[in-house]
Amino acid sequence: MRLFLLALPIAFAACSGASGQPQGGDVGPDPVLVAPEKSAVPTVSVAPAKGWPEGGKPQSPQGRKVNAFATGLEHPRWVYVLPNGDVLVAETNAPARPDEGKGLKARFQKFFMKKAGAGTESANRVTLLRDADGDGVAEIRSVFLEGLNSPFGMALVGEELYVANTDALVRFPYRAGARRIEARGEKVTDLPAGTRNHHWTKNLIASRDGTQLFVTVGSNSNAAEHGMEVEAGRAAIWEVDLRSGRKREFATGLRNPNGMAWEPRTGALWTVTNERDELGNDLVPDYLTSVKDGAFYGWPYSYYGPHLDDRVKPQNPELVAKAIKPDYALGSHVAALGLAWSEGRLGTGMIVGEHGSWNRKPKSGYKVVLIPFENGRPSGKPVDLLTGFLSPQDEAWGRPVGVAFDKRGALLVADDVGNVIWRVTPD
Repeated sequence: MRLFLLALPIAFAACSGASGQPQGGDVGPDPVLVAPEKSAVPTVSVAPAKGWPEGGKPQSPQGRKVNAFATGLEHPRWVYVLPNGDVLVAETNAPARPDEGKGLKARFQKFFMKKAGAGTESANRVTLLRDADGDGVAEIRSVFLEGLNSPFGMALVGEELYVANTDALVRFPYRAGARRIEARGEKVTDLPAGTRNHHWTKNLIASRDGTQLFVTVGSNSNAAEHGMEVEAGRAAIWEVDLRSGRKREFATGLRNPNGMAWEPRTGALWTVTNERDELGNDLVPDYLTSVKDGAFYGWPYSYYGPHLDDRVKPQNPELVAKAIKPDYALGSHVAALGLAWSEGRLGTGMIVGEHGSWNRKPKSGYKVVLIPFENGRPSGKPVDLLTGFLSPQDEAWGRPVGVAFDKRGALLVADDVGNVIWRVTPD
């Protein structure tokens, strides 16, 4: 620990460089990809987690009403709206990962992640919120499921609720209007976890006909620095058959996919993915992309198609030749997590919750944006929907994660630093 503390000033000195990219150059269908920057210590620029001051809240640049739908939660990460309008919130954080924090570099990262608000113990539950009187504030709150294992994604198919724990996909019987599920969950299939479990969140979305679930599984490292053996089944979106429990890798080479949504005109599945770190302030842009069956998106060998990451040894030229360029760059290190399709008064396109950077100067993300779509494709620059998560001193008052629409068409945003679910009312 003494060595660790003595090394901190050296680390900060080595991380003082700032971005040289023109604003917006790393955003859009054809981002500018600068030359990689490599150093023994990566750029570190953490927004300390402070929470909201009294009366504080994010702003809508369009002047829409923003209010707290629910407060006093414990690290709310994901939201899911049931058909009757009840809102489920995954109150969750990383599980115990004894092999994830070894070595000086890993201890640095663990220290900074705790500073950013990611060091709290997981509540391991799903909470139900109900706005029975329709005033935009949940007046009923109950523990819906507890005793879970770092839960994240949720999906209702018929009368069964599926929850993605960090290590398994489980299902529970669901009755409309119920405020709590007492039944024990039934395991559908295991999910990659283990003692490292670098990217622990697993998200879910059901197929249109309800016969399959698609599951996101992030990589077990930044850029395969622990070898490819620990990456089995990871950096991928799985397809799980709900009748048989059989699973297959639907798409691979996605370093850390999280949010998923269906684009209604084409029927295509879309996802947001966090790309690799430690190549400088301006590499590699996180992205929004359609997901094609059997496609490979580059990780860990390359990014944005054929751009090699020469830190990865040995390389795989055959796979790199097949790597698909993502559809739309969201900006470097914005940490895109939430995703929801919007068609209405907030605009037509994909809404993205950008959790915010920890390793870029200046900071990026820390907002919710709309990517406009036309004819099933992105069609313009991002439009800010919710901002103001950073204080004037660059402290994190909040950090947006999951996004979803309630039954009245308002946007719900999970804020895991402010411990709030925000509600943005359309014009």
